[in-house]
Amino acid sequence: MDIDSEFQNLNLKSPEDGAPMQMDAEESAQVKSKGKEKEAISASMKKLHIEESSSGSARSSSINFKRKPVIIIVVGMAGSGKTTFLHRLVCHTQASNIQGYVVNLDPAVMTLPFGANIDIRDTVRYKEVMKQFNLGPNGGILTSLNLFATKFDEVVEMIEKRADQLDYVLVDTPGQIEIFTWSASGAIITEAFASTFPTIVTYVVDTPRSASPATFMSNMLYACSILYKTRLPLVLAFNKVDVAQHKFALEWMEDFEVFHAALDSDHSYTSTLTRSLSLVLDEFYKNLRSVGVSAVSGAGMEEFFKAIEASAEEYLESYRADLDKRWAEKQRLEEERMRENMDKLRKDMGKSGGETVVLSTGLKDQKAGGKTPMDEEDEGEEDEDDYVRFSEEEDEDVIDEDEDVIDEDEDEEVGRFSF
Repeated sequence: MDIDSEFQNLNLKSPEDGAPMQMDAEESAQVKSKGKEKEAISASMKKLHIEESSSGSARSSSINFKRKPVIIIVVGMAGSGKTTFLHRLVCHTQASNIQGYVVNLDPAVMTLPFGANIDIRDTVRYKEVMKQFNLGPNGGILTSLNLFATKFDEVVEMIEKRADQLDYVLVDTPGQIEIFTWSASGAIITEAFASTFPTIVTYVVDTPRSASPATFMSNMLYACSILYKTRLPLVLAFNKVDVAQHKFALEWMEDFEVFHAALDSDHSYTSTLTRSLSLVLDEFYKNLRSVGVSAVSGAGMEEFFKAIEASAEEYLESYRADLDKRWAEKQRLEEERMRENMDKLRKDMGKSGGETVVLSTGLKDQKAGGKTPMDEEDEGEEDEDDYVRFSEEEDEDVIDEDEDVIDEDEDEEVGRFSF
């Protein structure tokens, strides 16, 4: 009964409702036509092997993001003790029952004091790269790192498979700091880590060598440049505190007047410039975490890992949001580029009228009897060769005629003196 009543209600409609029904029919027809156009466009894009970008593509990185493990990228000047410091970190994680994973990105190192789970030397042979591309030591390291960066997505996948079992991933970088921090491969590796895991950059400072104010300022400027280049949390590790304490460095960073007092004995241009730079870096020092460590004795390891944990929280709060914005901007630019290419393709297809377009390569004209520029050059060379041969034959004929004339003159002279 309910079905019959509903059927009657559907049929019993006044003529006044006819206009809305017609409007609904027109709107549905327009929606269907738009749907057909979208289906045709999507079909053409599939034929061209072009995927449509969805609104959730910009959030794909945040969906795949994992809160652990924390990536620790160790960088520093040559001789600052990066590899020894990383060895101490490995020993500390093993002694503290912390699950660590070690990645070596230095292709030129001969031996490692620790075992690396992923080693660039297993994939790229540094000396063979130098021989094949005729490069020097730095060029060989840079090229090896570039070759390894092309397959770095596989490294990230391997770490993702073990993400639930790991706490930290320790990454050792080449001895030449500029090769990693200012190369395209270094940026690719850093962004690949930062898009998937919390990533922290640790800058190792040679404390005894930084006792001079000028050397200290050079290290701080380099640390500031790394912070701006990577856009990741930075932790300063003052290494070799068993040789020289780092308290002087902390005082210089906290109070610029103490640093200026250390420069009173020097009145050169370098000293004046260092004073000005110390005032500029005052804001940089306020948001910087610094720890004194010793790679030999193991001092300061607990404080270092506390600074790493605080930096990881800072990464999730502020740096991650900035990374998502940059990723969304990159996706937007990529979508605009694809849209422009599709519009250009549609215009080209509209001009051609769907007909097959033959590209002019010069082969068709050559088959039809035309001459290419290369053929004209060859013909020109053949003409020059014929001209040279002809001129040589003419010279030989002239020489033969001259010899005949000389022989006739000799015969006449002999005839005159004959009896």
